[in-house]
Amino acid sequence: MLVLLLLIMLPMVNFEESKKILIIDDNQDILTILTTLFKPEGYQVTTFTNTHNILKLTATHSPDLIILDYLIGDLNGGELCAQLKKNALTKHLPVIILSAFNRVIQSLGNYGCDVFIPKPFDNQLLLDEVRELLAKKQIT
Repeated sequence: MLVLLLLIMLPMVNFEESKKILIIDDNQDILTILTTLFKPEGYQVTTFTNTHNILKLTATHSPDLIILDYLIGDLNGGELCAQLKKNALTKHLPVIILSAFNRVIQSLGNYGCDVFIPKPFDNQLLLDEVRELLAKKQIT
C-alpha cells in the first residue's frame, strides 16, 4: 500500500522525452544549485566547469538548451554563445547567459543569447525562462 501511495505522489515525468540542459559555469556551487533546481523538474542535466570546444561538447551531449556563465575561468561565455549562434548546426539551440556582471553585458551586447539573467538569479524566473525557451523550440 505504501509503495502504491508513493507512486501516486511522484510527479509524472516521462524521462524518455525529458529535455537535456547543458550548463557550463566555473562555480561548482552554482552547478549544484542548478542541478538541484532542474532535475526534480524532469530535465536531464549535464554540467561542466570549463570547455575549450563548445561545438564539440554540444555535439557530444546533444542538449536542448544551454546555460552559460559569462566568465568561465579564462573563457568568455559570451564568445562561446556567439560561436554557437554562428554555427549552422547549433544556431537553433536556446542559450541563457547568467552573469554577475550585468552592466558589462548590457554595454557589450548579448552575443546572440536568447535570454540574459543576472546573478544572483531568482530560481522561479530561471525555471520559467527555461520552460518558455524549450516550448518555443518545440513549436519551431
